[in-house]
Order: sequence, then structure tokens, then C-alpha cells
Amino acid sequence: MKLTVLGAGCWGLTLTWLLTDNFEKVCVWGRDCDISEELRNKKHTSKPLEIQLKDKVEVTSNLEEAIKDADIILLVVATSGIRDVCQQIAKIGLKDSQVLVNTSKGLELPSLMRMSQVMREELPAANIAVLSGPTLAKEVLMGCPTAASVACENKPEIAEFLQEKLTVPSKFRLYTNDDVVGLEFGGSLKNVIAIASGFADAMKLGDNCRGALLTRGMAEITRVSVALGAKPSTLYGLSGMGDLIATCSSPMSRNFTVGSMLGKGKKIDDILKELGSVAEGVKTSKAVCELAKKLGIEVPISSAIYEAVYTDITPQELLEKLMNRKLRKE
Repeated sequence: MKLTVLGAGCWGLTLTWLLTDNFEKVCVWGRDCDISEELRNKKHTSKPLEIQLKDKVEVTSNLEEAIKDADIILLVVATSGIRDVCQQIAKIGLKDSQVLVNTSKGLELPSLMRMSQVMREELPAANIAVLSGPTLAKEVLMGCPTAASVACENKPEIAEFLQEKLTVPSKFRLYTNDDVVGLEFGGSLKNVIAIASGFADAMKLGDNCRGALLTRGMAEITRVSVALGAKPSTLYGLSGMGDLIATCSSPMSRNFTVGSMLGKGKKIDDILKELGSVAEGVKTSKAVCELAKKLGIEVPISSAIYEAVYTDITPQELLEKLMNRKLRKE
């Protein structure tokens, strides 16, 4: 069997490294500008993570060759690039047996669409699935065990197929799910709360604050997601609560790091330049606020992070504004 990973960033290469032994053929695709000579010639990267791929892994910038005869195609590109890649795939064409799996966590702007919706719009006949959970790349590379969920709408046999082929004993355990909406919203919206957690950590607001933040953040995620068709049980599973706990607790999370730098008074443009990689929660803060407004739902933490990202409000002003809101029932 052949596995193709579309996206030569940290998570794409980490998944390649993790899953190589599960497949006879493995291919990584990336744009020319994303594939270093070190990766192309030595199957190795040193920044931002050190990853050594096996010799059998093919590295290419030819998309047609990459997806040719692939049984499973993992889509591991930034959410802003998903539509473009899917449009390119549509021109090439997919076989009926091929499965396209999204692993990116975010919402498209300005459409506010989930990634599987974008994929379905561009590839209406494709077998589309979603994989999401607490998956910090550095810990996966260290061999630390984790678990995630995989869902395929109306085709449980595809989710079961992916569960079997992508599970790695003692390292990566997959659970099947039928709630694509919940998996995607859980994985996407928690990134905004992770920024808030990093923000609070930088301001040294304490563990009580973190506990309150995660709890009220989960309430926001659930309100919005359920209103848009997600199952509450999914949001309290791996792709919701599990991912929320991991990313809100770890400096390994890019979104947590963005929040930490915002909490120290740095400006978002300088932060993203210094970070040098995508933090999906930045754009998702805008998307979730727009969704909440359409739904008539309050999302005070997400709104606060939107302000922190897109206005000149100071960290202390933001904290006071959030803590001094009108009192209400839990």
C-alpha cells in the first residue's frame, strides 16, 4: 500500500516519520519553496524540528506523481492552502478507492467553512475523512504515546480502514467516530483558547485561572459547535477536550506560544514573523467571532483573543474587560 502526505511542514513530516513502517510505499509532497535541499537529498530536517526519514520515503514537488496510486492521502497543509491544493487534485483526478484525509485544524476565511466542506466543494466525489486529536509533533517524535479520532461521514467502513492502517502500536492509537462536524470544530476552536492560555501564562495568572479558562473555553467551543451540528460527546472526546488540554498546557503548541507573546505585550505581526510558522488560532479567532455573531451566541474568551490579535488593547485592559463582564449563571 502507498501513503502520500501532502505538506512538508512539521506535522506532515512527523506523520510521515510515524507511519512509514505501516506502508510499502511512502511519499511526501511539498511546494518547491517548502522542500529544503537537506530534506530532498538527505531525508532530514534540522529546523524547527529534527526529523530523519527513512530512505524509502520519496520527497517530491510533483503533485500528480505524489498522489498516483496512493491508497491514503493525508492533507497536512495550512488551512489557507487547502482549497488551492484540492483544486490541483481535481485537475489530476482521484480514483474511487483513494481516501483523502484532512489533518489541518482551522476554518477558511472569509467563507467560515470547515476544511472538509472546502474539500467537498472542490472534490464532490472524493472519499473524505478527518483526523484530529492531541498531537503535539515534538512529543510524537519523542515516541510519547497519544490517541486521536478519525471520522468519515456516512462511510464508517472508511473510518475503520483508516483506523487499522494508521494506528501505530504503543505510539498512536486511533478511535473511529461518525461526527465530522464535531471533530473539525473541536480541533479548530480549541486553538483560540490555547492562545488565551498562553496569554494567561505569560501574565502569571496562576493555575486557578487556567482551570477556569479551559472550562469556560470548552463551554464556548461546545455552544458554537453544537449549534452548527456537532455532537456534545465528540467535543468532550479526543478532538475537543483532549486536544484542548494538550495545547493549552504546552509551550510546544504554536498557539500557546502566540498567546504567551501577546501576554508580554508583543504585536501580532512581530510574533508571526518571529514564529516563522502558521498558528491557526490567529485567523480562527476572527472566524469564530463571525460565526458566533451569526448564531447570536456569546464567546467572550474568543472575542477577547480577537481583540488581542487585531487591536491595540493592552494585556491588563483585556484581562479587566474579561473579568468585569456582567455576572450570569454558569
